[in-house]
Parts: sequence; structure tokens; C-alpha cells
Amino acid sequence: MEKNKNISNSDFKSGLVSIVARPNVGKSTLLNQILGQKISITTPLKQTTRKNLKGIYTDNNSQIVLIDTPGVHKPINELGNYLSSQTRDALFDVDLILFLIDITQPCGTGDKWIWKNYLENIKTPIVLVANKVDLLKDIEKRDLNFYTYKKLIERNIDSIKISAKTGRNIDDLIDKIKSYLPRGEKFYQEDAITDSSMREIACEIIREKIILNTKDEVPHSIAVVLDEYKENQNIDKIKAKIIVNSQSQKGILIGKQGSMLKTIGMQARLELEKMLDKKVYLELFVKVEKNWLKDKNLIKSFGFD
Repeated sequence: MEKNKNISNSDFKSGLVSIVARPNVGKSTLLNQILGQKISITTPLKQTTRKNLKGIYTDNNSQIVLIDTPGVHKPINELGNYLSSQTRDALFDVDLILFLIDITQPCGTGDKWIWKNYLENIKTPIVLVANKVDLLKDIEKRDLNFYTYKKLIERNIDSIKISAKTGRNIDDLIDKIKSYLPRGEKFYQEDAITDSSMREIACEIIREKIILNTKDEVPHSIAVVLDEYKENQNIDKIKAKIIVNSQSQKGILIGKQGSMLKTIGMQARLELEKMLDKKVYLELFVKVEKNWLKDKNLIKSFGFD
């Protein structure tokens, strides 16, 4: 593979890095901040991320492949089992794990569950990354919270305090990540920022707009399935199906005289057009599949496999 001419092959570093955290700590925000652009959807709700997503950061002396995992929580249905397996899979054959925590809170049951069930006995190097320092100005309180995590871990591991939202100490985090990476060739071309297809990204953008526009009970019960994606020079044509758990959720998603579905479609279309730099025709449908969250075969058919 071609290298940047100003460094030798022996100096170039590359590796895989997994980001692990309980839900809503800021994994996707951190990934987007490091890449300098959005590839992973972010919302105020927990369990937004459902699949392992690779973000690719490349500079003149390194390539870091970051894996954004679903927020770790104890599974309560088949979809939860899938999310849990996604995170567990992302811990194998990586060079570094970032254990992301929320510094505005002391160590809680979710963080303890992650440590005991995923990280405690793992051989891979771990960096404790304390996020949201911008939200807690009280340095003494911040240090007390941080101590509760160090007490949980009970071993000497590297750590850093950051703000994924504002970008504080992100350059220092990148440098710290590089220090753990082996020397080696690039995995991807220099201009690659993700290995996800545009079909997958389109589904995620639609799902993000659903989460941001609907009530709390709807987002965790939906899946987005692409029926058609036709690429053309001037316009891409996309048809997608939104799967819901009940007839009442279908009513919420469609809204009065179709107003909610129109809003979701318009917002998703505008973001896709901005990303693709061309026009997008987006058509959305809503379908009820009762208890799909508990049906392993349906979950697989919706792309969670």
C-alpha cells in the first residue's frame, strides 16, 4: 500500500481501537469529533448505536480504526443480546480499548457491570477516558468522581480527561492512542473515513430523525430497512421501511395527516443531500411487526446479524 512520502514505512503506525461505555456517555460524539465529521448518529436517548461502526482516522504518520460499539447494558430481549454480542466481538483482536466514562457522575452499576463482564480479565491495553469535563466545573467533585472509577479498576491503567463535545484534549487523546499502536501498513485508503456503505448510513440517518422527533416509547422499538437505493448522477432514489412494534407506534410515526412522517423524511433527505452533495428522493413507509424485538429471525432479516 502507498505511504505518505515524508515518512518511512517503519515509522508508520496503524491499529484497531474499540470504544466501550454504558449508554449515553458519548461514544458516537467522540468518534465524530476525532474524525472531524459526522458518521455516527447522536441523540439524547440511550442505546442509539446498534451496530459496531468503524471510523477511520488517518494522518501523516498513523491510521487509527476506531470501533464505535453499542452502549453496554444487561440484555432484556433478542435485540439486547445482539447489541451485547456486538460489543463483545469488538474487544477481540484490537490493539487498544477506550473505556469511556461520564466524569459528571461517580461510578455506577452500569460501569461496574461493564468492567466485571467485559474488561476485568482482558489482556488488551485499556485507557480510561473521562468524558464531559465541560459539564462539571468543580475540579474537586470531578476528581472525587474519577477516583471511584480508579477504585473499581484496582490496577494501574492509563487515563485522560476530555470533552468529546467541545474537542478539549482530543489531540492529546489521539497522541495517547498512537503510543499504543504497532508499526504497520494502512488498513484503508487515506481518504476513507468509514467502512459502512451509503445504504447503512442512510438507514441510520432516518433512524436518528425518528428518535429526535418522536416520543420516548417509539425509538427503541423501531428498525429501518432499505427496500431500494438507486444511485444516479444527479439524484439518488431511496425507499425505506420503518418497522414498529405496534399499531399505536405506527400512528405516532405517521402523525396527523402524515405530518410526522413528512417531517422525518424531510430532515433525513436534507442531511443525506448535504452528505452526498446532490439531490435525494426519499420515500418512507411504516410497517407493524409485533414483538420483532424478541424474534431472532426477524432481527436477522432486519440486518442485525
